[in-house]
Amino acid sequence: MHGKKTLLTSQWDGPPGPHGSPWSRRVSMRSVSSQLEQADAGVGRGPGGPPHNLIRCSVVGAVCFLWASAAWSADFSGKNALEYTRKAVAFGPRPAASPANLKLQAYIQSQLKLLRCQVSVDAFTATTPIGAVAMRNIIARFPGTTGRAVAITGHFDTKSIPGSPFVGANDGGTSTGLLLELARVVNSMPHSNDIYLIWFDGEEAYGEWSDTNGIYGSRHLAEKWTQDGTLSHLTALINVDMIGDVNLGIMQEGNSALSLLHLVWQTATELGYGKYFLDEGFATEDDHLPFLNKGVRALDLIDFDYGPNNEYWHTAKDSMDKISAHSLDVVGNVLVAVLRKLQ
Repeated sequence: MHGKKTLLTSQWDGPPGPHGSPWSRRVSMRSVSSQLEQADAGVGRGPGGPPHNLIRCSVVGAVCFLWASAAWSADFSGKNALEYTRKAVAFGPRPAASPANLKLQAYIQSQLKLLRCQVSVDAFTATTPIGAVAMRNIIARFPGTTGRAVAITGHFDTKSIPGSPFVGANDGGTSTGLLLELARVVNSMPHSNDIYLIWFDGEEAYGEWSDTNGIYGSRHLAEKWTQDGTLSHLTALINVDMIGDVNLGIMQEGNSALSLLHLVWQTATELGYGKYFLDEGFATEDDHLPFLNKGVRALDLIDFDYGPNNEYWHTAKDSMDKISAHSLDVVGNVLVAVLRKLQ
């Protein structure tokens, strides 16, 4: 899934990622802060969750905002997200253009059509090491009134690993399931900005990762939105990937926009979920990167410590028993709160 990894903490003693994706140089946490600042410089309650009676006071203007539980009427359910994930995984391995991938596309669209959103398909043909591959991103737009937009994204494909029954419960499955449950919540949530929920195809590389082999869907959409002007309305993008691990630990991603990272980490702390959002991490190439490179304030939420020494990643061990409703509940509720703050 991911390409070159830059480790941002000296505590990791595990081996490089499997399937030819080694982590590269070690850097200090001071360097991490520098990377995050540079990224910023280029930018124009569910089951088991905490109560949402939350007061935030602003010294400037002595204005206080009371966030009562009634304001959180559309609760994110980790159990629902897990069930959506289970249905996605049940299709089997889902590489781009495979029968299972196409069936999952149809399922995602069938669920979105039940909601008050505009659904579109971004179809394109990707040039890959195995030749031309037809891919399709799925986009759900919940219109607002300001002309500004926020996007939450994730991928639904799985890596093609010949000879391995890799179903990607966490890697590809949880992002699919979380976005479907988030769509249900956003459908009844007041919002002033457009909210885009995007399921990317072709995130996975064919064989070895490179600058041109991987994140096909996000690279295509970032370019398309640059050309048609949509990108200029985008004020923030948050990508989710591998966010269902039973032992959840969202690491600080070193390429992400610092202000957005701080917003998410602060929100997680306010909701009582701070322990799941760590003070360490690494830089990774993921679906946020094409947008970040075009000046969008973007963030990647990823837990890349999946099993002992990351041994579940890109193996048949990435199965439903390794993920939990609680982990999805944590990430989903934090995202709902962040979406409200971004309005």
